[in-house]
Amino acid sequence: MKIEFFDGGMGSLLQAAGLPRGTAPDSWNLSQPEQVLAVHKAYAAAGSDYITTNTFGANRLRFENCEAIVKAGVELARQAGKKVALDLGPTGKLLAPMGELDFEEAVDIYAEVIRAGKAGADAVIIETVSDTYEMKAALLAAKENCDLPVFASFIFDESGRLLTGADVQTAAVLAESLGADVIGVNCGFGPKQFLELVQELRRYSSLPILAQPNAGLPESINGKTVYNLTVEEYAAAMREIAALGVSYLGGCCGTTPAHIAAMIDTCRTVPAKPNAPKTNSFISSYSTTVELGNTPVVIGERINPTGKKRFKQALMENDISYIINEATAQVAAGADVLDVNTGLPGIDETAVLTEAVTAVQGVVNTPLQIDTANPKALEAAMRRYNGKAMLNSVTGKKSSMQTVFPIAKKYGAVCVCLLLDETGIPATAEGRLEIARRLTATAKRYGIDKKDLIFDPLAMTISTDGNNANITLETLRRLHAEGLHTVLGVSNISFGLPNREAINTAFFTLAMQAGLSAGIMNPLSKPMMNAYYAFVALAGKDEGCAAYIANAQDTSPAVSTGEGDLKQSILRGLSKDAAAQTKALLKSTDSLELIEGYIVPALDEAGRQFEQKTLFLPQLLMSADAAKAAFDEIKATMPAADAGQQGGGKIVIATVEGDIHDIGKNIVKVLLENYGFEVIDLGKDVPCEAVVEAVKESGAGLVGLSALMTTTVPSMEKTIALLHAHTAAKIMVGGAVLTPDYAKQIDADYYAKDAMAGVNIAKEFYK
Repeated sequence: MKIEFFDGGMGSLLQAAGLPRGTAPDSWNLSQPEQVLAVHKAYAAAGSDYITTNTFGANRLRFENCEAIVKAGVELARQAGKKVALDLGPTGKLLAPMGELDFEEAVDIYAEVIRAGKAGADAVIIETVSDTYEMKAALLAAKENCDLPVFASFIFDESGRLLTGADVQTAAVLAESLGADVIGVNCGFGPKQFLELVQELRRYSSLPILAQPNAGLPESINGKTVYNLTVEEYAAAMREIAALGVSYLGGCCGTTPAHIAAMIDTCRTVPAKPNAPKTNSFISSYSTTVELGNTPVVIGERINPTGKKRFKQALMENDISYIINEATAQVAAGADVLDVNTGLPGIDETAVLTEAVTAVQGVVNTPLQIDTANPKALEAAMRRYNGKAMLNSVTGKKSSMQTVFPIAKKYGAVCVCLLLDETGIPATAEGRLEIARRLTATAKRYGIDKKDLIFDPLAMTISTDGNNANITLETLRRLHAEGLHTVLGVSNISFGLPNREAINTAFFTLAMQAGLSAGIMNPLSKPMMNAYYAFVALAGKDEGCAAYIANAQDTSPAVSTGEGDLKQSILRGLSKDAAAQTKALLKSTDSLELIEGYIVPALDEAGRQFEQKTLFLPQLLMSADAAKAAFDEIKATMPAADAGQQGGGKIVIATVEGDIHDIGKNIVKVLLENYGFEVIDLGKDVPCEAVVEAVKESGAGLVGLSALMTTTVPSMEKTIALLHAHTAAKIMVGGAVLTPDYAKQIDADYYAKDAMAGVNIAKEFYK
């Protein structure tokens, strides 16, 4: 089997052919097709097997004539005489709840491009994606609108994470679960930095791998962006990647037909090494992956109305804040996964479950178990879920399997399989195993491997039959012996008995000894968690007994699920609680004291955790929203003359001319405003002169400029030059294509590697 080769960069080559600064490369599919075709033919002559369409930025957010641009792009690529990959880049928007773009709108945006271009394409490539949620939208659009192979390619930062927090493993789990045919990494860095990323992909994914690095790191020479690897250096470095085991190689920013020709000549004799199928069982959120089968997994059970009067009230009143509090309390107590069940007569379960899943994912980064018997609600929540969820549940009933397995396959999930069928729950372990075998065989027919099944042998209360626990434990042992994963609703064993916690704790320990993979339990129960940590230590799964010792030394009070400290509410992203607590504190506390003593310290702590990679972008933005809710309460009580006096200085921000990607800029804006700065947001694709004029009019001392695309960095450099020539403002820059050295070369005053770095620069500048 041979490695197949993609082409390289497009925008910089079109600029060399005369593409004006600030003009979208995609537009030349219609206005200058001969120039686009010349690039395609050059890559074909270099030996590329795949020619990528010039449609990276082609979507309705940018072009009214998107369909015509896409169709022309496909036809031009087709004329090169090689296989055609329909190129889908990021929308340039952050998806809700972090941003403004609704998930279904994102799906529809990608679907339009796919429908326009699929007729002449041989594959779809979704590239330079920095958010698992946007990748999910694009993958669903592809799978729902064409039957072409789909390449899913991500862009990672220097820490090996996406913008929204996912590491390589989590990104791989998401893409594979949603049916990507190839997984890849592109842009961001040169080949040397790709070595570890490719190794990580091989470790966690079963899919073939695509690698498309830049031609090294960018530099500015005589006003032009160039990359620091020669053709020969690039080719040699790509051979190192090829030797790791990939199926596809290509180039990204800064690469040319000469780079691709040299790469092909150097790597053509290296055999492709397809990934071996992985048997690991993973579930994931947007940033975190949990593996089944090693250390037992704790699934928090408290987001469930069964036997919970207060929770039922919250559902009836659509009190999502209560659900969020339950979620954060369980995670703080040690839950690895959270069960989310909103099944209650009299409510719109489809709407409430979907809202609950979205809201919980906004404040915690643990994976979720979506728990419902309502197929409509199940599919709606699975569609909106950002990650690979657990799905609770399917049974051995034919109707259940026919309904649930297609949903699980489409959206990618680990299915909880209840060992009952049309005849009920078998009275013996053998009877339950027979149902497990039937579920496994049926799932396989739907394309679901046994690694994505987890079996619940069903704990029935010992108050009705003293042998119930023994039957369940025997079933657990036999399932474990057959290499199958298991899960239990632990507390079911004690229904109808006094002092239930004692029974639950003992049963949980016995179940873990029998091979239990995951327990659905109350993590707020200290005896249950003590039993968990003790078992893990005794089983040799806790190196140095570190987790056991940490649990034993934890003398903090139980986490409250009600009103608490304002700083904690902001840190946890609880906007409703933050507003209520601020309103209450204002009765006895000065507004300035609230800002300096509660709000700013909470934001600082969120920023510190973000920089340490213990808190990720969605949580950071939720913290900012909670801080804003607190600020709004303070402003409501302040005299109008004082309401605007909390600012820390004026800052003009903009995405430079020619660039429609305003994700980074918008994140910076949210955080700056919550630190009290007055932000003048000029939007995206902003001409240089407009930035200068805004600085003059506002008197702002600091400017923030953003660019994602290599082709728009010259616009950033021109803007910086004009600002320095006509204003005294200092300039900070950021974006995926920039480095600290490159920022210096284009005469920026500061380089912001992420949003919090931008805040820190502003704080230092205006102190």
